[in-house]
Amino acid sequence: MLTSITDGILCCLTGKTDNLVLPLESSKPSDGFEFVEVKPGRVLRVRHIVPERQPLEKQAPGKQRTDVDYSDVGTSVHCKRKISVYRDGQLVIENLGDVLHSEILQCQDGDLEPCSTVEVELADYREIASSPDPNPVPLPGPVHTGEQKPAPPPRRRRRKPKRTVLIDSKRVISSCKGTHSDVALFFVHGVGGSLDIWSSQLDFFSRLGYEVIAPDLAGHGASTAPQIAAAYTFYALAEDLRAIFKRYARKRNILIGHSYGVSFCTFLAHEYPDLVHKVVMINGGGPTALEPSLCSIFQLPSCVLHCLSPCLAWSFLKAGFARQGAKEKQLLKQGNAFNVSPFVLRAMMSGQYWPEGDEVYHAELTTPILLVHGMCDKFVPVDEDQRMAEILLFAFLKVIEEGSHMVMMECPDTVNTLLHEFFLWEPDMSKKSSCKADVEKTVSACETLTTLKHHKSVDK
Repeated sequence: MLTSITDGILCCLTGKTDNLVLPLESSKPSDGFEFVEVKPGRVLRVRHIVPERQPLEKQAPGKQRTDVDYSDVGTSVHCKRKISVYRDGQLVIENLGDVLHSEILQCQDGDLEPCSTVEVELADYREIASSPDPNPVPLPGPVHTGEQKPAPPPRRRRRKPKRTVLIDSKRVISSCKGTHSDVALFFVHGVGGSLDIWSSQLDFFSRLGYEVIAPDLAGHGASTAPQIAAAYTFYALAEDLRAIFKRYARKRNILIGHSYGVSFCTFLAHEYPDLVHKVVMINGGGPTALEPSLCSIFQLPSCVLHCLSPCLAWSFLKAGFARQGAKEKQLLKQGNAFNVSPFVLRAMMSGQYWPEGDEVYHAELTTPILLVHGMCDKFVPVDEDQRMAEILLFAFLKVIEEGSHMVMMECPDTVNTLLHEFFLWEPDMSKKSSCKADVEKTVSACETLTTLKHHKSVDK
């Protein structure tokens, strides 16, 4: 603690910040680790594990490998949605195509439900009492027999949405196994972390035959740490991950993000809908646009954050893990879950500006998404992930009661099982046809009942 304070005082006097992000020592330096230069002088460390059964292919940089055609494999789902944004801040989502339904807290088999309408209020987490009617029908007034006709009721103005987004496309959703050579898994960590937080997941899925890719963000892990704040904005980091994605992308890609990394997965899924097959969001929060907080401890000078680094590490341990025992401290240290320089930490928190990533942006996604939430998470409340499940078209929310913000490190077996089941999941369209048959039977029964009532009234 005294050493940290002394270094902080020297940092204030010299006006420089120490770069604490150094290359990590590894017993197997060539065990799948690569260093990729995404821009001149900007190098990211990437762990890339390719199964032995699959030979490496030489390809031109920036080209996706599309050697396997899976167009005849999987289930075709009709994605049709109408998103209306009104001036009073209300968002009305009409699901006109296939909708995959899942119960909160209990992930089902992804049954298809009938068309539905979702209404929420932008950037607000409270329920709305009634749904806005874009085409209101005036109520009939009382009939008067006198000569003097009453004044007609004031005509209600037809509400026009401020913005309307129409989605009408087909998506093929298939089971992704480790034996499929056209499947790749991308793991993206959040602020202050590194690719080491995914060690359990990388080892588990690589043993199952999956090709896995996990980068260190700029300034994190063993990647280079530029001493300029503009290098850590959302857009700069997103372009880094775009370059990594284009370099390693296969025919079918699954993105797994944690915390801040969820925003980058959302960005890639929106930019490359044909290449991103499924997405996993772990404690990512609600579908709101990113904006840095002006009244935050991370707005303090880097030298002050350097002095407070022991307190910040303890606060992260207390809020990020359900328990604070020796095991959790060891996980925090081994996984580099919070090992970043004060300058990078301050620049990362200040650079979280992404106004495009609002609720409409998330509602436009047609990719199946698994939401994983640790119930003991003190950074992200469960209400935000529930909100995300309401906005997204195909979303499944699973809550792990014994987990917290770093749930993939605390409960690796549970998380690995959930992810693997989601990778292998494929929608069952047979239930949809049976549901349609039931609806047709109900409609025909109603028509028969209406006909009988009409004949009875005629007989009378």
